[in-house]
Formats: sequence, structure tokens, C-alpha cells
Amino acid sequence: LVSDGISIAPVAENKPSMIIPVRCFTCGKVIGNKYELYLSLLQEDYSEGDALDTLKLRRYCCRRMLITHVDLIEKLLNYNTVDNTAAVAEA
Repeated sequence: LVSDGISIAPVAENKPSMIIPVRCFTCGKVIGNKYELYLSLLQEDYSEGDALDTLKLRRYCCRRMLITHVDLIEKLLNYNTVDNTAAVAEA
């Protein structure tokens, strides 16, 4: 991945997609494309503040969107209704 001249390897290829908001709830800036870069920078031992500065997220409303995001996709996959209905029909 390349963003603003920063080349960063993707976090994981086989992981399910994350449910990150596309825009900041307060100001409306597009932030959904920056989450994977943010995680990559954190894995490269950047601090949270330095990673957000590198991604040029200066407003505190946008910064809180990435810092406070909780990835719930793994938990939500446990409630897949298609698989549950097939298991009930077999029983």
C-alpha cells in the first residue's frame, strides 16, 4: 500500500474485512481508507500519535475515530444466519 509517499505492506491478506466508518462522524473527512495504514504503522513501532500525524489526521475528531475503533467483525461472524438456518434444518 502506498499513501502520500509512504510504502507500507498490508496487515493480512486472508483476514475478513473490517467494519470501519468511511467518514468521520463529526467533520465528514474520509478516514476509512487510512485504517489499514494506521495498523501497519503501529506494527512498525510508531506511537499512536506519530502514526496519525504520518497519515495527516490533525483534527482530534478524526483521530478519535481510528484510536477508539473496535474491530467486531470476528464476533459478528459467529451470528451468521445462513449457517444457523442450515444447522437447524439438519437437526
